Amino acid sequence: MNSHKTYTVAQAQQKLESYCAYQERCHKEVRQKLRDMKMIPEAIDVIMVHLIQDNFLNEERFAKAFVSGKFRIKKWGKNRLVRELKFREISKYSIDTALKEIDLDDYYKTLDDLVQKRIAQVKETNIYKKKKKVADYLLYRGWESHLVYEKMNEYIK
Repeated sequence: MNSHKTYTVAQAQQKLESYCAYQERCHKEVRQKLRDMKMIPEAIDVIMVHLIQDNFLNEERFAKAFVSGKFRIKKWGKNRLVRELKFREISKYSIDTALKEIDLDDYYKTLDDLVQKRIAQVKETNIYKKKKKVADYLLYRGWESHLVYEKMNEYIK
């Protein structure tokens, strides 16, 4: 016996409206949720269209929320943000629009703060190893390499 719950299109639509209203979602996440609910492809398409038309689902709004949140909270650089959005199948237009929302002064200030903080954390006496450790940390977080090395040379001599 199949113990898995089944949903009508209306029930699934209601459930997904709540899912999207709770927090911004990307199309890929919502489509996966519908697949997990064992909805057929035709029903998925109908529900997706409904969610987009009623503005529960908006790719550009998702990208902006994602970028501002990850930048402010996790201090990710643009490379990491772009990589994560591409993984979520967000369009190039939406990615570019979202990245424009980042204030450049804040961006450089954040990088500056991160570099100083990380230099203080790394307990390495060899200057080259220290530079590498700090650079690796920042590059992993998606900061552009030319900015990282510029800052490194500014602080570690």
